[in-house]
Amino acid sequence: MPTTTFAPVTIPVALYAIALGSNRRTRHGSPAATLQAAVATLGGVIACSPVLTTAPVGPSARRFANAVALIESAEAPPALLDRLKAIERAFGRRRGQRWSARPIDLDIVLWSGGMWSDSRLTVPHRLFRTRDFVLRPLAAVAPRWRDPLTGLSVMHLAHMVDRRRPHP
Repeated sequence: MPTTTFAPVTIPVALYAIALGSNRRTRHGSPAATLQAAVATLGGVIACSPVLTTAPVGPSARRFANAVALIESAEAPPALLDRLKAIERAFGRRRGQRWSARPIDLDIVLWSGGMWSDSRLTVPHRLFRTRDFVLRPLAAVAPRWRDPLTGLSVMHLAHMVDRRRPHP
């Protein structure tokens, strides 16, 4: 019987920047420990920023721990979003008041495929250009990554936000 050989299948791998935030203790411990546990569940992590502690946005009174992880994944953006939402649920995230205390928040900020938009997801994240708590950690792991919409590097965007912040 003849033997059939097949060429290996290559699955294209995309790079994603995932913003992580937490401002509530979980079974994993402090918000910073919760971020570390979430990074461990992401899979395909190739870099992770240091954890940054920031003031809350909106009505929450608790400070946030924030970080950015770069991951490789063969998933399309909607499939990755579904997986991130499942991780959030596993960490105790429930739907509720926007910007309230939360055990974990995982957002797709950038995708090496450029832009994506459907009824559930917009990549790049529509607010990342104005959020220091995303740009500073992102600049630590991907300073030269360019925003596909503006063409500006993450480092440039971070400097722009830094200039707008009042300094003591």
